[in-house]
Amino acid sequence: MGCDGGTIPKRHELVKGPKKVEKVDRSAELLAKWKHCALSQEKLRRPIVVCELGRLYNKDAVIEYLLDKTAERPNMDVVTHIRGIKDITELNLTDNPEWDGERRNAKGDHYEDVHSAMFICPVVGLEMNGKHRFCYLQTCGCVFSDRALKEVKTEICHKCGDTFHDQDVVVINGTKEDVDKLRERMEGKRAAAKLLKQAKKSKKTKVVAESASKASESKDPVESQAGSPQVDVAGTSSAQNGGGGECSQSAGASGSSSATSSSSSSKLTPATKRSVQQMEEKSEVFKSLFTTHSSAKRTKDQLSNWVTHTPYHF
Repeated sequence: MGCDGGTIPKRHELVKGPKKVEKVDRSAELLAKWKHCALSQEKLRRPIVVCELGRLYNKDAVIEYLLDKTAERPNMDVVTHIRGIKDITELNLTDNPEWDGERRNAKGDHYEDVHSAMFICPVVGLEMNGKHRFCYLQTCGCVFSDRALKEVKTEICHKCGDTFHDQDVVVINGTKEDVDKLRERMEGKRAAAKLLKQAKKSKKTKVVAESASKASESKDPVESQAGSPQVDVAGTSSAQNGGGGECSQSAGASGSSSATSSSSSSKLTPATKRSVQQMEEKSEVFKSLFTTHSSAKRTKDQLSNWVTHTPYHF
């Protein structure tokens, strides 16, 4: 059978087969990583920061994430390893002199190179467009191409002059194998820092405990001398408690009556209280401030009854 116009449909036009898997353009994916923030997917703009896994971010996007981690954002899995501002490093980038910015008003007859990058390597001049392997130094944040670090081997930064080691070099936007190695290195550093912090804390507590024990040992002999009773030849014991009384006990005959009498007689006499009026060292003006003074006493004629007043009388 044919359709209108005498056309004959074929089998692939009538039967729907499985859809073909769309392949992602590798160059376009790499270009997006080097020109867009890994968290907000916005275009990279200064200041640009990088994490310990080599991913590029806009600094304001990371700060917003750290301030409010409960907010729902896309690509949250790429920043779960960032705990604070110390886990990111601000990059010291070198501008590309041939970069003219975004050509929004470019005409059709003008060629626009999409692989042109904003930044380049300061040593060999390679552009950061995803085609070349780039690294950054965790000590200073300077960015260089991998070719420059291999050709000019040194332990001093080519841009700022700071010293660095091989473990301070981190690959930017590396492959899956590079990310796995960087993750292992990151976890090892964090575990070592945690153990060092615990060791310092335990050492500090040990020093405090030792100092406290020494202080208690130094106080013990003084307290034992002050609190121990003094026994004389006659067999009587005396204890001084801040100017308190004396306690005496006689060794009488054996028996229940003697035991009860000795227990009742061994009581401390309470300290006598002195009145303010009896203190000779105090002045008469000071004594007149208290109710025990003679000027504060009144006769019955001077005393008056209490008078209650309520607003209902008005």
